[in-house]
Amino acid sequence: MSTAATTTTSKPVLWSPGDWNAFFGFGTNILVNMLTLTALLRFVLKMPDSLVFGRILPALGLMMFLSTMYYAWLAYRLAQKTGRTDVCALPSGVSVPHMFIVTFVIMLPILLKTSDPIKAWEAGLTWVFIQSFILMIGGFIAPVIQRITPRAALLGTLAGVSVAFISMRPAFEMFMTPVIGLTCFAIILASWFGGVKYPKGIPAGLIAIAVGAIIAWGSTLFGLSIGGMSLAKLTGSFSNIGFSLPIPAIGHVFSGFEFIGIILVTAIPFGVYDLVEAMDNVESAEAAGDHYPTNRVLTADGVVSLIGALMGNPFINAVYIGHPGWKAMGGRIGYSAATGFMVIVLAWFGVISLLLNLIPVVAILPILLYIGMLVGAQAFQTTPASHAPAIVLALTPHLAAWGKTLVDGALTAAGTSAAAVGMDKLGATGVLYQGLEILGEGSILSGLVLAAMAVFVIERDFVKASAFAAAGAVLTFFGFMHGPAVGIGVTPGVALAYAVVAAGFFAYARSGAVMPMPKPTAVPAE
Repeated sequence: MSTAATTTTSKPVLWSPGDWNAFFGFGTNILVNMLTLTALLRFVLKMPDSLVFGRILPALGLMMFLSTMYYAWLAYRLAQKTGRTDVCALPSGVSVPHMFIVTFVIMLPILLKTSDPIKAWEAGLTWVFIQSFILMIGGFIAPVIQRITPRAALLGTLAGVSVAFISMRPAFEMFMTPVIGLTCFAIILASWFGGVKYPKGIPAGLIAIAVGAIIAWGSTLFGLSIGGMSLAKLTGSFSNIGFSLPIPAIGHVFSGFEFIGIILVTAIPFGVYDLVEAMDNVESAEAAGDHYPTNRVLTADGVVSLIGALMGNPFINAVYIGHPGWKAMGGRIGYSAATGFMVIVLAWFGVISLLLNLIPVVAILPILLYIGMLVGAQAFQTTPASHAPAIVLALTPHLAAWGKTLVDGALTAAGTSAAAVGMDKLGATGVLYQGLEILGEGSILSGLVLAAMAVFVIERDFVKASAFAAAGAVLTFFGFMHGPAVGIGVTPGVALAYAVVAAGFFAYARSGAVMPMPKPTAVPAE
């Protein structure tokens, strides 16, 4: 038997030393998201603990267990097929952007309208139900989109999400409690970028969390309350510990169709968002050396999200940004499966309630900043240097969406809105709200389209640049880009502008006036 045959038929290693690092890193990422969504359910939506800990979290735990186990199995199959020992499973979990969308755009308005948290929960279930089918159908068309879209566009718009919505908030919160945040960030930075090894091989993520908890609880003992820990809150959290299995919620899913008009406004555009996000993340994994079929990824996300919704979970599943980060720190197959088992324990036994009051969240946030740094860097590192301007262009819609979110939050806190204040008054203070709104709506699609146009212009391929501009015109006309909702003629002026650009690029291609690509300049020998 040849060496090659032995290599390809040998069983992949299920656990490697680097899986500990990835498990504590990814596990704490998942923990942050679970802590966040639990806080949203309890404190924003005012849902009773019996619903949160007895129905929603057990269903969420089942969904995430199925997802992480599936991606561990997919990695096992890839390792078995290729004979490689460095295959890393795709990270997955609750989609963070959708977590806030379904909370603030779907469930909260219905709660305010009906004063019934059960109705709000049911609307969230229906939203995920519809999204699941969009994902499954999209699994058949996503590979085609992936083949015709430049890597700089796919990774550039992903970098925009990473910088604006993964990195910025953790960075802010770290500097609001810098004694914990900056200290924990330094621990992680030194290990995962600087190669520092901690005693007995203890993972940097675990060290950071332990140090953060020690600082927080130590300060509480001295009356300083750095990190907001409280013995009374910790003691009270034990009341939610118990054992709860997920219970089917099919009737509640279909009850939510009462609000189908509100739900469809966001379900369709965010379903498209899911398609592009999944493609971006699969592309990111491929750039790091691991090829996974996009159709399988989207179908799996759709199926596990559907199961979660039917069991009572109003949050959708998604492949996460950050595969290169977990792979770089040694993650392979086992970290994904181990995270699935961790989630089951946290969700089914009510442990998440205890952890909410035991670990300061600011000790975990540096891990998210690290992931943001890595994903943002990957867009530049794995694409031609000449495409760098296109990547920067892909960032701008996300920065606009992020800026609008901050403006809206500030105005809401002041008891007003942009419309009430007036666009002229906001513009006079330097806040170009209308521009933020138009550029930022549908940011992941607009970032992709703009970056693809730029890449093909850089490559002097004006026919393809024209095709992407035309696609931008169509998507904008129907509200998938640069518009707050799907419809007809949502932002016709922007759609017309894309159409004019498409015609102009096509005219350049036909005119013969396009200059050829310059030859690379040779570097003189020293």
